[in-house]
Amino acid sequence: MLDFRYTIIEILVIISIFGCNKNQITSERIPSVTTAKVTNIGVTEVICGGIISDDGGSPIITAGVCWSDSPIPSVLNKVSSGVISCDGTFLSKITDLEGGRTYFIRAYSENSYGIGYGTTVVFKTLNGIDEVLTEPVTNLTDTSATLNGKIVIANMPSTDIIFEFGQTYNYESKKMLSQKPITQTTNENVSVTINGLIPGTTYHYRIKAISNSDTIYGTDMTFNTLIKDADGNVYHTIQIGNQTWMQENLRTTKYSNGDLIGTTSTPSLDISGINYPQYQWPCSMAAAGRYYTYYTIIDSRNICPPGWHVPSDDEWTSLTDYLSDNNYGFEGNRLKISKSLAAQSGWEEDSAPGNVGNDQASNNKSRFTGLASGGRYSNGVVEFVNHHGIWWSSSESSDDFAFFRCIGYIPGVVFRGHFNKAYGLPIRCVKNN
Repeated sequence: MLDFRYTIIEILVIISIFGCNKNQITSERIPSVTTAKVTNIGVTEVICGGIISDDGGSPIITAGVCWSDSPIPSVLNKVSSGVISCDGTFLSKITDLEGGRTYFIRAYSENSYGIGYGTTVVFKTLNGIDEVLTEPVTNLTDTSATLNGKIVIANMPSTDIIFEFGQTYNYESKKMLSQKPITQTTNENVSVTINGLIPGTTYHYRIKAISNSDTIYGTDMTFNTLIKDADGNVYHTIQIGNQTWMQENLRTTKYSNGDLIGTTSTPSLDISGINYPQYQWPCSMAAAGRYYTYYTIIDSRNICPPGWHVPSDDEWTSLTDYLSDNNYGFEGNRLKISKSLAAQSGWEEDSAPGNVGNDQASNNKSRFTGLASGGRYSNGVVEFVNHHGIWWSSSESSDDFAFFRCIGYIPGVVFRGHFNKAYGLPIRCVKNN
């Protein structure tokens, strides 16, 4: 019995010893490696490596990192080898990553007995574009415009830049940047030219960047296409409330069908005794366009460009009511809205706060850009230049008189009055509904 027990014990000891030795041999033969911290994280590349703490008793064949978008990367996925230094450390540069994506990475080391892995580290690449900025339009005409934007830091080869535009916030149209895709740039200005636009129309637009990982939008901006009169003069337009107005006084010498309006043989000719005079004269203030008699307004050939007309008295009231109701009045005064309509220069200096001639740099909050162009009496005398901005309405007050609107006459307030229809006044056109 004694021999039998010793035989069993010996067998168990031998099994135990061999089992331990097998585990020790396995752990020694496969290299031990630790994954280093991921550094220099960019849009398409990072740096990572590891430390070999035990070569397993066999020379290291290769070492590096492997990565994947799955939690347990291996050498069957993408790998990058590193140069091993004397202390067992190595670094690898990983390229061709995609911006804004999460990756899993771990170090590996291989000898003749197998591959050892370090722990898995998670990192996320940066987005390719930090910001896109919508910039003001340039090269504006009646049917075209150049849309501009800026890209702030782009390093992603798969980034497309698109400009969206349309008459509403839905941006019914789009145009892609021709030099796509954007890559390896900082603060780059980009632009596209769009054609086939409708004259005198408000458009919304913005820049958009699309990558594999993200879509970034610039802010919404607007522009108004120009309009042309029969002489080919172009005008800027401005949206005020629900109305679209010219930003300049009319300058045409023709009706919209091309017929000449005509003028007096001398600019100062007295036309007081003429019935229904249809005349125009250049304004004394050159930038202020021309003076027109009321009779040119009611001519069926239309003095304004197609799709536009001279505002009625009610339409002028809609404009002034909108300004009064939307805090355009000086220091909250609903009546004192003249400064919001007046241009920022050209007015006689005035010491009274709230008047158009006082602190002119603060004028024109509405961007109407009203000039102190004055007017022409029917006897040929021009008055009120640098004092009053006056514009016809299309509404008559009697057989011989028609309504007008004036800024500067009662300082700070928009004045409504009527003049003889043979007087010459500037005209602002408003867009048809």
